[in-house]
Amino acid sequence: MASRDPNSPTDAEGYLTGQLLVAMPGMADPRFTRTVICLCAHSPEGAMGLVLNQPLDNLSFDELLGQLGLDPVPPARRIRLTQGGPVEGGRGFVLHTADWETEGSLTVQPGLALTASVEILKAIASGGGPRAGLLALGYAGWGPGQLDNELQQNAWLSVPADEDLLFAEQPDQLWRAAMAKLGIDPSALSGSAGHA
Repeated sequence: MASRDPNSPTDAEGYLTGQLLVAMPGMADPRFTRTVICLCAHSPEGAMGLVLNQPLDNLSFDELLGQLGLDPVPPARRIRLTQGGPVEGGRGFVLHTADWETEGSLTVQPGLALTASVEILKAIASGGGPRAGLLALGYAGWGPGQLDNELQQNAWLSVPADEDLLFAEQPDQLWRAAMAKLGIDPSALSGSAGHA
C-alpha cells in the first residue's frame, strides 16, 4: 500500500486510515447510532476503528489497573475509557499522541498511534506515557469492502481527525462537534435518504 499523504484526507488509494467516521442520523445499526469512530486501519483487507464517544460507565481507570494488578494505586495519571466497539470487548487499545511509543505501537497517522500492550498503561499510571490518549475496550471491524459499501450508502461521513475531537473532554458532545467541523447542522439532516 502506498504511504499516506498527511495533507490529503484520504491516501492515494482512497482509504481513510486516520480519519474520523461520523454516523449519519439514519444509521441502521443501533450499536453505532451517533457514534464517532477513529479509523485506525482501512485497506482492501477491511477496516478497524475505535468508537470515541461511548464512555464506559461501569469501569474506571483505577478499577482497570486493579484488575490488571498494576500499581501505583491511585495512579498518578488517568485516561478516559470508552467502549471501542462490538468486537473483542475484553481487549484493550490505547489511542494516543505519538510522543510516546513502544515496540508494537502502530502509527495511525503522523502524530497519532495505537498501542495494545500493558506497558502504556503502566507508563500512564506512573505519570508518564503519551501527552494525550484514551483506552478503548473492543473495536469496530469491517470485512473487505464492507466499510466502502457503507460509505457509498451514506451511512458515514468522514472528517479529518484532530486532538480536540480525538481526546474530547466531553464525549457526549463529540458527534455534534464532528458534524460542526464539517459545517453540518445535524438537525437539518434527514434520518433517511430520499429521491427527487
